[in-house]
Amino acid sequence: MKLINLGILAHVDAGKTSLTERLLHAAGVIDEIGSVDAGNTQTDSLDLERRRGITIKSAVVSFVLDGVTVNLIDTPGHPDFIAEVERVLNVLDGAVLVVSAVEGVQAQTRVLMRTLRRLRIPTLLFVNKLDRRGADAERVYAEIAEKLTPAVVPMGRAYDQGTPHAGFLPYGPDDGAFATAAAEVLADADDGFLAAYVDGDGDVLTDGRLRHELATRTARARVHPVFAGSAITGAGIAALVSGIRDLLPTAGGDPDAPASGSVFKVDRGPGGEKIAYVRMFDGAVHLRDQVPVVRPGGSGGATGGVDGGVDGGGSKVTGIRVFDQGAAPVRPVVRAGQIGRLTGLADVRIGDTVGVPRPGGAAHHFAPPTLETVVVPVRRSDKGALHLALTQLAEQDPLINLRQDDVRQEIYVSLYGEVQKEVVATTLAEEYGIEVEFARTSVICVERPIGKGAAYDLIGTDANPYFATVGLRVEPARPGDGVSFGLDVELGSMPPAFFTAVEETVKETLRQGLSGWEVGDIAVFMTHSGYYARQSHSHGTFDKSMSSTAGDFRYLTPLVLMAALRQAGTVVCEPAHRFHLECPADTLAAVVPALVRLGGVPDSQQPKGSGAVVEGEIPAARVHELQQQLPGLTRGEGMLDSTFERYQPVRGPAPTRPRTDHNPLDRREYLRVVKR
Repeated sequence: MKLINLGILAHVDAGKTSLTERLLHAAGVIDEIGSVDAGNTQTDSLDLERRRGITIKSAVVSFVLDGVTVNLIDTPGHPDFIAEVERVLNVLDGAVLVVSAVEGVQAQTRVLMRTLRRLRIPTLLFVNKLDRRGADAERVYAEIAEKLTPAVVPMGRAYDQGTPHAGFLPYGPDDGAFATAAAEVLADADDGFLAAYVDGDGDVLTDGRLRHELATRTARARVHPVFAGSAITGAGIAALVSGIRDLLPTAGGDPDAPASGSVFKVDRGPGGEKIAYVRMFDGAVHLRDQVPVVRPGGSGGATGGVDGGVDGGGSKVTGIRVFDQGAAPVRPVVRAGQIGRLTGLADVRIGDTVGVPRPGGAAHHFAPPTLETVVVPVRRSDKGALHLALTQLAEQDPLINLRQDDVRQEIYVSLYGEVQKEVVATTLAEEYGIEVEFARTSVICVERPIGKGAAYDLIGTDANPYFATVGLRVEPARPGDGVSFGLDVELGSMPPAFFTAVEETVKETLRQGLSGWEVGDIAVFMTHSGYYARQSHSHGTFDKSMSSTAGDFRYLTPLVLMAALRQAGTVVCEPAHRFHLECPADTLAAVVPALVRLGGVPDSQQPKGSGAVVEGEIPAARVHELQQQLPGLTRGEGMLDSTFERYQPVRGPAPTRPRTDHNPLDRREYLRVVKR
């Protein structure tokens, strides 16, 4: 039986969870369709999800539709949980992007489609809510072509829109409108088809040829068929199911190759054990197998260290459940193409590879969290338990970064927005019994090097108390490259463990730059190296008082690195959001000046019905102020969406962040505290 791992994505409230319920009902998995408002849907299992009526955690359900086994992943739609969406995308065979027939293309819709196209994920679009007042499928088709991609092919026509009787009639073999529209889009996507079309080859316009070519280009993410209907009434669902079956590619993979799978979600079971959700791409993992867990290294997806595991051969798989026909039954093996829940991988994290990494595997491109908040336990006695609980939450979400300030006895957590803050607080209270408050929230900036800088410390000199020589050169890297480390010395000039100590310390130290912010887009090269060889007393015992250790390199590296960085200089950059603002046309005269006062840069204005749409960029730090002012500026009719776009240099005085390390910028104080 064919298998497809399918994602459903949408802007919040577009109806993707309702669509999931409708598909489950069509497959016979559930007898009654749940309601998001009633809080009884299958995939929104968290209490907070049911109370708020939004999806927070991705969920997997499996069922059979028209002879195809579908592993369906329902993802969050709220912008605060964009990382939860992005980490799922790399394990999909195809996706359905849901767009509201009333609201049309929204800010998050554009973000999602841009990501789907970048990752080349085959995608169908479903225009939902045809039965709602104000529905206009034709208008939304035009918006999709204008704002998402011109390579779209409507697969039918909507009728009785805005009424309970709204429906969707798929185009048949004799529909000339379909043939013309499909041929034009396919010609733009394929030179061979274009040549045949221009030459007047009548065969290319036959329904069978068109649908074959459409399936081929859809599978390559070059063309995107568009369906319409209503998840609530079931209109158009049959046509969508046929599209999923006929147009999206099925799961591939070599069943005889070495095991290779990707972890896209981590949960904890009733006993606190980790549960890893793994999409297998090749091979198979059997119960009680010893499998390596490989951590990605850096933004490029290079592999890093291997989980120590049992007997040095990896971690032992102690349990396997495989998603199948509405459940996840216990199985002895999970095979290529399938999604399984594995237990026994104690140190596993999201993004890890189980088995052998795939050559050229897609890198993660998570939008960074732009807010940082101080988490304070209501009961002081919970401070230790709070750190442990937050560490476990960070394992489930690698973009919840923790910073511990031992001087001020504070814990910092990075987040995406106020809704995610509420989720963290509720999770801590309900799952860990820890009540917390948030002391303050600030915007997370970054630092980037301005120029080049170099520094070194030589072993055996009075100014260097450590048994190590370290020289480093820093220079700007390309935007998005993160931190890279290279050698301008011979690899054999000292033991590998010492090079590893320097590289790890470089990356750790760059979490706090000259102004206290994390440094990115920087290349670091080791230019000098030296050490004292292992020395022993006459009776043969190792004497570290005469020999270099990895600790010497870990202690010295921050001093050299910060000296080089100070010479290079850094610029502090703040996050900028792309905003989409809709308001009554007669309020533009008040809205645009307010945007400018808040540092916003509007770059487009266009009419929309009786209103107007303004788009542009605004500093992330001012988004909340804009949200507070908008009701008064627009008589309560304004709607604002914003998503992270890029980092831009801060205008005016650069903000600083208190350091939480031993401050290698102050050499005398550092050497006083960090003794050999």
